[in-house]
Amino acid sequence: MGPDRKEVPLSRGTQAVVVGRGRGAPGDGSSMGGRPSSPLDKQQRQHLRGQVDTLLRNFLPCYRGQLAASVLRQISRELGPQEPAGSQLLRSKKLPRVREHRGPLTQLRGHPPRWQPIFCVLRGDGRLEWFSHKEEYENGGQCLGSTALTGYTLLTSQREYLRLLDALCPESLGDHTQEEPDSLLEVPVNFPLFLQHPFRRHLCFSAATREAQHAWRLALQGGIRLQGTVLQRSQAPAARAFLDAVRLYRQHQGHFGDDDVTLGSDAEVLTAVLMREQLPALRAQTLPGLRGAGRTRAWAWTELLDAVHADVLAGASAGLCAFQPEKDELLASLEKTIRPDVDQLLRQQARVAGRLRTDIRGPLESCLRREVDPQLPRVVQTLLRTVEASLEAVRTLLAQGMDRLSHRLRQSPSGTRLRREVYSFGEMPWDLALMQTCYREAERSRGRLGQLAAPFGFLGMQSLVFGAQDLAQQLMADAVATFLQLADQCLTTALNCDQAAQRLERVRGRVLKKFESDSGLAQRRFIRGWGLCIFLPFVLSQLEPSCKKELPEFEGDVLAMGSQALTTEGIYEDVIRGCLLQRIDQELKKTLGANDVSCTLDGCLEVPWEQEGADEETEAEREGGACPRQPDSGTQIQPLCPPPSRGTFRS
Repeated sequence: MGPDRKEVPLSRGTQAVVVGRGRGAPGDGSSMGGRPSSPLDKQQRQHLRGQVDTLLRNFLPCYRGQLAASVLRQISRELGPQEPAGSQLLRSKKLPRVREHRGPLTQLRGHPPRWQPIFCVLRGDGRLEWFSHKEEYENGGQCLGSTALTGYTLLTSQREYLRLLDALCPESLGDHTQEEPDSLLEVPVNFPLFLQHPFRRHLCFSAATREAQHAWRLALQGGIRLQGTVLQRSQAPAARAFLDAVRLYRQHQGHFGDDDVTLGSDAEVLTAVLMREQLPALRAQTLPGLRGAGRTRAWAWTELLDAVHADVLAGASAGLCAFQPEKDELLASLEKTIRPDVDQLLRQQARVAGRLRTDIRGPLESCLRREVDPQLPRVVQTLLRTVEASLEAVRTLLAQGMDRLSHRLRQSPSGTRLRREVYSFGEMPWDLALMQTCYREAERSRGRLGQLAAPFGFLGMQSLVFGAQDLAQQLMADAVATFLQLADQCLTTALNCDQAAQRLERVRGRVLKKFESDSGLAQRRFIRGWGLCIFLPFVLSQLEPSCKKELPEFEGDVLAMGSQALTTEGIYEDVIRGCLLQRIDQELKKTLGANDVSCTLDGCLEVPWEQEGADEETEAEREGGACPRQPDSGTQIQPLCPPPSRGTFRS
């Protein structure tokens, strides 16, 4: 912990930002009344900027170190032996997105608060905007408000939302007065959509029909997940380094155990870290000064948090933007300095790791046998059920989609209906209503898995569920892309309808076989990755008092290597990680009955989405031309039935 931490502490006991207390301001735009008389004043904003600056001063050195370690891992993975059973499906070039969704809703807003009609738009990047009316949106007018959906939770039960609101200020529940805001919230809302956030203002919407509510629920949940897992989906060294740096930074503050703080962009993650550190003091010093009682005060509290969150987010964004040029230069420099010496660095790393392993073997084995081994089988089995059920639902949907295409090809090989069917098939990964079957399976084990993982300090169930859902969507996208490319290669003008349908049947079988292979690999990666997330921080916390004191004696050897990519702490964690992975792999062998369940650690939570224009082998190259493309053949089916237009099956 650096000296800056002592000067301006960020933990409990820090002076909270005390926002103006007293009467509400008519016309201030608050949604529920009872809001402080003004936003944050200059002094309060300066205080927040100081807190953000302190956070960055302590976090960025950790980030720089993890950037170096991440580059070393990437280079060693590139030069090392490849997995014997790699991915069989093509990588989809389409990036994750949500379909734009728009329509009329009503929103609880204004002062005094009342339900007012709006026109709402969920953008493809997961950002929510609302306008005064549809024409304002269509004419490019200014929206009334907008928000990134990161960190929100969607509730469609008014009773559940009111219980949550009551829990925010439990000390004032007995002080209810007949104030208008409380009575407004008591009015039944037929088809509500409540967006709740731990550090931001709540958003209350209502749909006109149950069907509209259902459509908005799917769209909003998709947007929340898309924005939440932006870092987890990335395989870029900088993204991986950032997540590792956040974990290490929090461990240095005494916080062991994964939670959902890493959902969102880098600036949103740092904002959540600081907000969590500040929340107890902020609550203790500010909440008593808010006017109103019960839900009025609770709503005012969320608006106060929203003002603090906005300022912290602005400061974190500015700080990370200022660091960006240095980060780019550092990554380029690390690549040049590490790559020529990577073999020597890895040998030195292995030498120190071997000595460390010998020194900590006793306490480590004792901890694993006593704490981890009794629960590991149940955790692995529950993780397996979670991802297995979700991917089996993907396989079912995929097979049904391919069957529909074959059926349509026999009925109408050319024309609008076939093209529409091909388009619908290509959009399956982004069809939230269709994929909901798979996503629900990922949710089913949440409660059981949460109970198993909680004793180890793991509170990141939302991240885990999102990870399983992202994996389902990704494998569906890869399988769809593979089928469409193979179909485009195999269907030629020399085929009649029956022959073309038979070709598609063979393609269907090949795609399902490839899906089974990739699905098994993905399941093992998922279980290994999330098993580490559950157990590694706990084991590190248990060994902290005894084993950490052994590390200084290795500092000289590590410093002699002369590379910032290697640190004693990093090698120490790698040793513990390796021992845990051995335990997890042994359990996987028992559970799956596999001879070899090993897979690379990097990217263990999910296989990377490929960026637009990325290089990739074609399926024909991989299969040695098993389904050869004829010169100048698009997707054409010839003579006995009218052919579909060229490239019908191109994704």
